[in-house]
Amino acid sequence: MKGLQGKSIIVTGGGSGIGEAAALLLGEAGCKVTVADLDGGKARNVADQIVQRGGTASAVEADVSDEASVIAMVDHAISQFGGLDGACNAAGVPQRGKLLHEVDLEEWDLCHGVNLRGLFLCNKYQIKAMLAKGGAIVNIASTAAMVGFPNGAEYCASKAGVLGLTRGSAIDYATRGIRINSVMPGGTLTPMLKGAMANDPGLEPALAAVHPMNRFAQPAEIAAAARWLLSDEASFTTGAAFAIDGGHTAI
Repeated sequence: MKGLQGKSIIVTGGGSGIGEAAALLLGEAGCKVTVADLDGGKARNVADQIVQRGGTASAVEADVSDEASVIAMVDHAISQFGGLDGACNAAGVPQRGKLLHEVDLEEWDLCHGVNLRGLFLCNKYQIKAMLAKGGAIVNIASTAAMVGFPNGAEYCASKAGVLGLTRGSAIDYATRGIRINSVMPGGTLTPMLKGAMANDPGLEPALAAVHPMNRFAQPAEIAAAARWLLSDEASFTTGAAFAIDGGHTAI
């Protein structure tokens, strides 16, 4: 894919799910991938896979909700690969499977601390690293940013914030050579979704019913969109929110 060879790219949540799929695809495209994850072992496993396939990668343990950890993650990518050209921010946590009046403040803060505060911190320091020569950022949102689903109000709110942050920052940096876009996956068979469905028996049939294609996505189908947005082929695309959702938001 045009313009990816040799680029230094951070992937948060890179140890599993959409983040893992994105890291592997970017490695195959010739990127120098910093695989970041709260679980350092999972990050190292994915980085090792990239290297075994002939690519270039490094792993770093990172808590995106912690400012010092995010700074260290960005510094790691710069020290390993000489700079930062892009990022795919896929780190996130699921809903608790409760009605809103049952969600306690700690659960709300965890969801927003990772999904929105964490995204703010990642974008802030990734942008700082890209100001000198430009770059591209892809923020993984969700169709929950556009439509509601049962027992997930706190998650829907956090992902709606992702779209607002993406659009606002895309405008601010459009003339600085930094493109910022978001991807809204529909139901995707990641460990996070599988865990959420296990905790909330009503979630799987509710999600299955709203996908006209009558199936869930595989992580690589979402990651492919992120890869394109990070490439030079998307050079006139910024502030966009792409629904990769089997028709969910078309209903």
